[in-house]
Amino acid sequence: MKRSKIAGMGFYVPERVVKNEELTRLMDTSDEWIRERTGIEERRYGRKHEETTSTMAAIATRIACERAGIEPEEIDFIVFATLSPDYYFPGCGVLVQRELGITHREAGALDIRNQCSGFVYGLSIADQFVRTGMYKNVLVVGSEMHSMGLDFSTRGRNVTVIFGDGAGAAIVQPSEDPERGILTTRLHSDGTYAEKLSFINPGCHGGYHRNRLDEPVDYGYPPADTYGEIFITPKMLQDGLYYPYMDGQFVFKLAVQKFPEVILEALQDAGLQPSDINLLVPHQANLRISQFVQKRLGLRDDQVWNNIQRYGNTTAASIPIALCEAWEAGKVREGDLVCLAAFGSGFTWASALIRW
Repeated sequence: MKRSKIAGMGFYVPERVVKNEELTRLMDTSDEWIRERTGIEERRYGRKHEETTSTMAAIATRIACERAGIEPEEIDFIVFATLSPDYYFPGCGVLVQRELGITHREAGALDIRNQCSGFVYGLSIADQFVRTGMYKNVLVVGSEMHSMGLDFSTRGRNVTVIFGDGAGAAIVQPSEDPERGILTTRLHSDGTYAEKLSFINPGCHGGYHRNRLDEPVDYGYPPADTYGEIFITPKMLQDGLYYPYMDGQFVFKLAVQKFPEVILEALQDAGLQPSDINLLVPHQANLRISQFVQKRLGLRDDQVWNNIQRYGNTTAASIPIALCEAWEAGKVREGDLVCLAAFGSGFTWASALIRW
């Protein structure tokens, strides 16, 4: 069975740079507060009504195709990861296919909703398809347009200051060298604390949701016998329940536990040690999390790529953007061992080891 490899990558971030100072005019926060807690200095926001999750993905994909030496028409299958799709349905997989002008190709399209772990999950799926010979050119893309759905008020600052927009894409192909390519991927999930990082409304949970303590949480829905009349209730509007929610302290504690675990698991599977890693590309969730993981694994600064300072957290797009940027900067060279790792809502966490 052949290995698969990343044959080409591309990324795109919108032109508009939003520095921390701009957010201080919208909410009670400060540049110092944001930097201290997240490491973020600025992020990018897309052009409203002009750029979307799928249009950004298409730009990144065209760059990836060119670097892989293929035309978009040669894409056999699409795996699209996002939590901010253009539409509730259909998914962005078919939309980026249309954006690329390759609908005649009738390639399959799969949309996955693993949030921050989405790209690594997608890479694992592509790896299996290529290894078995089912597909030759698989597009894996992560793209997010967060800025269209954030609460730009003091109430929402803990979430809003973190996120930015952008897209990253990779073309996965068979590797001719059995020693190089994707060595292993490890995927995990645990839904016990799903509501600790979630976007619940509007949903179809029938008026209330029972959290893990089995305590009913009232979202202000009409009686159960009222059908087809309302999705957004006055209570949702009043309490801002249609915005993302995050228990930041809880997420941080779980992330710094699961990140090292899934990295070490992948290394053990491949018979390698943390010292063998040439470059770790973690999901860009929080600079403090990345620094904790780096210290735990005993890695030097030059062995870890962080760009959250410039782009914020772009969720499913963060790893492909960071990996592509590191490659463009000459930090990923032939024969290097590259480790990708992510943790996010669900909760889901994942890792991938690649011999470049």
